Amino acid sequence: MAQLFNSLFGGSKPSASPIPAGDSDFADFAGAPDPSPASFSAIPTAASFAGGSALPTGRAVPYTKWYNIHERYSLSDFKQEGVILGLILVIMAIHLFGTSTNKKKAKQWISAHAPVLQKEFALVGFGGPNSPTAEDVESEGLAKSMADENLELPGDILKEKSPQEFTTYATGRQNVAFLDVKLTLLKRYSPLSLLAEYGMSLFFDSMPAPFEQMEAILYPFDGREALTVPGQIPGAHELRKDTKSSYDGFVWAIVNKETMKQLRDDRYDVSITSTKDTPKLPAWATVMSESAEITDFLLTSELIKAVEDAGDLLNHLIITDQPIDQPLKLDDTVPKKRIYLSMRIPSSGDYSKVIPLFHYFVRLADLLVQGAHFRPEVLRKVRTTRDDTVRRLQKADEEEKAEERNIEREKAKKLKRDLELKGLDAKGQKKYLEKEKEREMKKSQKKMTTRG
Repeated sequence: MAQLFNSLFGGSKPSASPIPAGDSDFADFAGAPDPSPASFSAIPTAASFAGGSALPTGRAVPYTKWYNIHERYSLSDFKQEGVILGLILVIMAIHLFGTSTNKKKAKQWISAHAPVLQKEFALVGFGGPNSPTAEDVESEGLAKSMADENLELPGDILKEKSPQEFTTYATGRQNVAFLDVKLTLLKRYSPLSLLAEYGMSLFFDSMPAPFEQMEAILYPFDGREALTVPGQIPGAHELRKDTKSSYDGFVWAIVNKETMKQLRDDRYDVSITSTKDTPKLPAWATVMSESAEITDFLLTSELIKAVEDAGDLLNHLIITDQPIDQPLKLDDTVPKKRIYLSMRIPSSGDYSKVIPLFHYFVRLADLLVQGAHFRPEVLRKVRTTRDDTVRRLQKADEEEKAEERNIEREKAKKLKRDLELKGLDAKGQKKYLEKEKEREMKKSQKKMTTRG
């Protein structure tokens, strides 16, 4: 009773009973203090979470660096991320440098050729609101403005189709429907691709080493102004001799010997010509023509001088009325007259030697309209190859149509046989098949007898 009374009314506490020496399970708790509620000062505060060394009351707390990121990590922990970020910056810098360099070269080209284009054509570019006028060219304001490296490419004159390809367009000229020009530059923005192309060119002859070039295609009217020029009356161009823009069709070319073999393999129109060197041209160039009389007419002193000035920057100058790809149908043999000029872009940026040839190329349609009307003997020789191609395609077309007719007859014959069999009973079908088998055996025996 005394113990119960003391426990209920706070009497004196009995002393801890001793733990037997042999019982080691309770040895760790023999001197454990009585549990008591934690004091308010031991609860973590905002200052301790923030890394403060002492509370406002001045009581010290344990120091930890868990919430200080600059103490938990160092720059050496971000080596991998640093390498990736560095590579990204390098790739971006190379891309920006390559694209800006290509834009600069494209601006140099158009600024050098803009006076020629504006002099020869009424409209240069894609007809934007800022298209240059003839007054701009006369005052040389166009070339000067585009020569400024701080200016962007004039989108209405030279259009960027890709970081390595730029195009322009011109129209509005007598004897010429329109002109397309394409600049193909190096992939400076992608050194790995450029290196791969150089490597492939070392192992495959069909893949030339990458180079920068200009390709221009001039489309003559050839007497079809009424189909493209608004306001023209059909047949009106035949009333006056000076407005007639037609000329005889043929294939003729001046070709750089380094690209001659590849050109023959790639283009059907050039493959029908014969190659002949001439002392009038430099040793690196040759003529590909269908007739010597055509060569004598086209190889003028002005053209020879322009070719010599351009040097080996000239790839080819081609006058043609045949398709590039070998005709596979009769529709492909319809003559379509075009003039091609392909030239390498000088790495120095000096276009003074190539502009004369480009100017001659633009005015070449006038020379063809004036004098490309040859004797019947010359045209007969020119038409021989074309007529052979037409006859070959006609024969192939007739054979294809005959084969189609045979297939249709066989289908009709089989359908008739199936209908006849379907209308018979089992006995009649058996008799029908036996007769059919006898007919086939007689046909085979007759064939064997004929061969023997």
